[in-house]
Amino acid sequence: MKPGHLKVPARSGCCRLGFEDLPPEVCQSVGDVLARVGDKWSILVIHMLSRRTLRFSELKRSLGSISQKVLTTTLRGLERDGYVTRTLTPSIPPRVDYALTDLGRDVLVPVTALASWAFARRGQIEAARKSFDRR
Repeated sequence: MKPGHLKVPARSGCCRLGFEDLPPEVCQSVGDVLARVGDKWSILVIHMLSRRTLRFSELKRSLGSISQKVLTTTLRGLERDGYVTRTLTPSIPPRVDYALTDLGRDVLVPVTALASWAFARRGQIEAARKSFDRR
């Protein structure tokens, strides 16, 4: 799901998460944050940048099948939300480096925890899918 496409219904999303007293606009804001950090490419970019600062071309090469347009859009969204900084060095060709901010490093904690959980439960999930698909 693309960031910004996760729309939390005013009376249901936050209530289901245990935040019954929050106004709808706060629920929407939480949904927007979850959509960004839950996006496939955003997680992969954050993971790649957790190792070191990378140039655009290095990121693209490392991620393989991502298009230039999708990578550009992902990086702009991550920069806009404060997870990534972009540094332009005037040269020929121009050099653009991307690095994680403190917020970007901070989001690695829950993302890594979720990835670890998914890795540990992948067998159960695959078995559940097979069982479902047989029906």
